Amino acid sequence: MKSAKRLLLPALGLILLLALVLALRPAPLPVSAVTAERGDFVESIWEEGRTRLRDTYTLSAPIGGYLLRVEPEPGDALAPGEVVFRLEPSPAPALDARSLGQARETLSAAEARLQNATAQLATAEADARLALSEFERVSSMHQRGLVSTAELERARATRDRQEAARRAAASSVDVARHERQSARLVLDIASGQRPVGEQTAVEVTAPIEGVVLRVHRCCEGAVQAGEPILDVGSLDDLEVQVDLLSHQAVRVSEGMEVALTGWGGDQALAARVRRVEPAGFTRISALGVEEQRVPIVIDFDDPEQAWAWLGVGYRVEAEFFLWRGEDVLQVPSSALFRLEDRWQVFVVEEGRARLRSVEPGRSSGLRTQILNGLDVGDRVITHPDDQLEAGARVRVDASAE
Repeated sequence: MKSAKRLLLPALGLILLLALVLALRPAPLPVSAVTAERGDFVESIWEEGRTRLRDTYTLSAPIGGYLLRVEPEPGDALAPGEVVFRLEPSPAPALDARSLGQARETLSAAEARLQNATAQLATAEADARLALSEFERVSSMHQRGLVSTAELERARATRDRQEAARRAAASSVDVARHERQSARLVLDIASGQRPVGEQTAVEVTAPIEGVVLRVHRCCEGAVQAGEPILDVGSLDDLEVQVDLLSHQAVRVSEGMEVALTGWGGDQALAARVRRVEPAGFTRISALGVEEQRVPIVIDFDDPEQAWAWLGVGYRVEAEFFLWRGEDVLQVPSSALFRLEDRWQVFVVEEGRARLRSVEPGRSSGLRTQILNGLDVGDRVITHPDDQLEAGARVRVDASAE
């Protein structure tokens, strides 16, 4: 009996010590894990882009003048050679009181000169008729031998001189009439208004078959030579421009397959890279970081009916397919981390986190190809934190798998 009591006390102490050790032992860390598996793998680049036209025509005023109201509106279809706007000569500025008085006096003087020239023309015409009649009389007498040849020549000279004077007087009348008309026009436009019905308009026509993209100036008024009036283009030449980071652009080549999403349609649009621009540019990101970007031009592969709702300047999301593979071993990219200049992952084995070195391959952003270090079915911790150490006890959160 005494021997049993002596054995019971150490056993109770051992049980209590074991319970204390179990109570003080750290609880398993909750982690999320996925299974390494094989499947289709696509390495791609995602970036936003904008639609644009390959050729845009800006129609400008060829000369300075007065623009009549532009009738076409954005979206209106245009045929080649169709008149899109008209220009008239600019109206003369209004005259001040002194200039207006001078213009009236100039008109009065012009009318007086016209009256004087008209009177002189009447005198010259009478003298010419008299000289012609005298020449005909002397010519008849010369034929009968009643007057000498010298007398005939003097009559002919008088006739020609009077005829020349008549023509000069007629020209003076024409000059005086034009001067009066000019003086009258100055008074007619003294208010600064355009004369009605006498303007010769310059017509500007559409260079191609397309639509009006933008109207810079719709209302009538004075314009300067070279001032843009409207933009014209053909939506059949719609393309997409995507500005990639320079280190991404070097991996893109002409003819590469592209999928366009995020444009509002239900289906992705098939497209293809047409050109990688040879020159880049600097752009400041939203975080204030300088980025070197390279424009990539993309053409649609789908028929026009598939993207007929798109216009100029629409936003799209472009996915460039750099590489495709089948039966590729892959894990989430968030499972990989660098340790001692090598890529590592934590693998769950018998309830503990085991550190394992891996050799990653291509990456698609969310998933990474694994070339060596893992097998199909290995459970990989997806988001290891700083508290997780090799050999630590872990508990996989079933809801995160």
